[in-house]
Amino acid sequence: MSDIEQFLINHCAPTLASLKTASLFKYYFPSEDELEQCLHTINRQLNCKGVFLEVLHVQDSRALIFIYRKSKLKEDLQKSGVREFLSAYGYRSNSIVDCIDNLKHRFALGQDFPHEIGIFLGYPLEDVIGFIENAGQKSKCTGCWKVYSNECETMKLFAKYKKCKSIYQKMFSCGRSIMQLTVAA
Repeated sequence: MSDIEQFLINHCAPTLASLKTASLFKYYFPSEDELEQCLHTINRQLNCKGVFLEVLHVQDSRALIFIYRKSKLKEDLQKSGVREFLSAYGYRSNSIVDCIDNLKHRFALGQDFPHEIGIFLGYPLEDVIGFIENAGQKSKCTGCWKVYSNECETMKLFAKYKKCKSIYQKMFSCGRSIMQLTVAA
């Protein structure tokens, strides 16, 4: 279990700390049964704190895992312009379950990477649109994502995320558990 917990600390600390809506990471697993059991165990621990893990896509022995705060994702999906933006990519509902199912379907199609995932990860709509319209080029700066608007504020946020990750790594290495490090909703 500690293997996936280390991934959560390294890739998802700002989400665990409730600073960020969601995170995404690739996880190599020995068998689908072990992956399912591992995620079930972590979800059983963290769901009561408003944090959920789901597999978005599996290829060979790699799983793309989405960890999110349900309340924050619900807020993000209701922000101005988001519903209209997502509808252009086939999203017909703004319910969390429907949106995640649609995102999984977009991954399963195996065509282009669904860049609208930035919305699910808590990125500003302007940055997601900027990334898509500019094919990932011409950003003002890059950190956790490519920034196309509000550079100064976003750089401060990136610094906050980096500090959070450092603190969480230190606390985890000193024996704090994922459960202890996850902030309740």
